[in-house]
Amino acid sequence: MVKLYIVRHAESQWNPVGRYQGLLDPELSPRGLEQAKKLAEHFKEVELQVVYSSPLKRTMQTALELARPRGLQVVEEGRVIEIDHGLWSGLLVEEVQSRFPEQFRQWMEEPHRVKFEGGESLARVYERVEDFLREVKEKHWGQTVAVVSHTVPIRAMYCALLKVDLSKFWSFGCDNASYSLVHMEKDRNVIIRLNITSHLGDLYVEAHKAL
Repeated sequence: MVKLYIVRHAESQWNPVGRYQGLLDPELSPRGLEQAKKLAEHFKEVELQVVYSSPLKRTMQTALELARPRGLQVVEEGRVIEIDHGLWSGLLVEEVQSRFPEQFRQWMEEPHRVKFEGGESLARVYERVEDFLREVKEKHWGQTVAVVSHTVPIRAMYCALLKVDLSKFWSFGCDNASYSLVHMEKDRNVIIRLNITSHLGDLYVEAHKAL
């Protein structure tokens, strides 16, 4: 079995205002930095053998808090980077709703059909995270692994782990500095914990429903 902790990065500078980040690279907000520390404190008794992270700043800053106390190096992993939002990148949710109303509706109601103009499709994200998960299971059997990623690839991971259609993408909560625990067994994957945020206390902020 592989014990896989799936972690969403702590709050970035753009999360509170509802701005699409995609491959753009804001750092953690002051509250996000505190959330990352709370997360690391909560994980202090967990024996991790490896910490993977998307290469963007908001994920790397979060992952470093988990890795440092253990003397681990964060392994940068491009397959778990955020979806490329294309023309939406850098825009507020309200701006996207105004400028791309039909695609925004599709993103909220039929995400499995979306390919962002100038960017990436959700199906492509699914392919790359599925490939990453397959490799984790092969390389780290018997180990405990953490991966720090973003809301879109994390939800795609849940779909891949459970072999459910991407139309179920929005069925999984994914708050900043949350974690989930998956037991990757020989013939199945079991979600033991999902979107845990109790460690954040008054630092908790509910994720924007469209991000």
